[in-house]
Amino acid sequence: IGKFEQAHTGTLFLDEVSELSQRLQGKLLRVVQERAFQRFSGDETIQVDMRLLASPGADLEKAAREERFRKDLYYRLNVIAIRIPALRERPDDILLLADAFLQEAASRHGRRNLSFKADTRELLRYHPWPGNVRELKNVVERAVISAEGCELAPEDLPLSPADRTEAVLRAATVEMMT
Repeated sequence: IGKFEQAHTGTLFLDEVSELSQRLQGKLLRVVQERAFQRFSGDETIQVDMRLLASPGADLEKAAREERFRKDLYYRLNVIAIRIPALRERPDDILLLADAFLQEAASRHGRRNLSFKADTRELLRYHPWPGNVRELKNVVERAVISAEGCELAPEDLPLSPADRTEAVLRAATVEMMT
């Protein structure tokens, strides 16, 4: 059975719906409207009762205005919009997530008792994270794999010099404002 059928009486999460082709958008619209679908290999109509959560991946309203995303599907999906701020807008979450990713990656790679140095924590906190949580997770994992010591230093983080400079400038700006 497919994902829609598996989600019956539950929730289905669709990530990056802005990337769906026009053809798939039409098929999704039919399922959302009719709460039913047919398997590729059958003639039977299958009813589904599910909650649908969709993460856009891009500005769906803008994509609909520019006709890159079907307006009728946009309005069907946009019943309740939940805005989750970018990671850079939630600096207190960055260190909590980084610590959790550190423990997870350290365990997976057999590297116990790893921690971040204080200046590494500052770099993590003030980096703008354009790739949001996925970028943070990947940066921490790469640091766990490549670092030699038990305390991860700023140079262990795979960030460009420009990224490091931007983080330092952001930290200085925050310091001046407080």
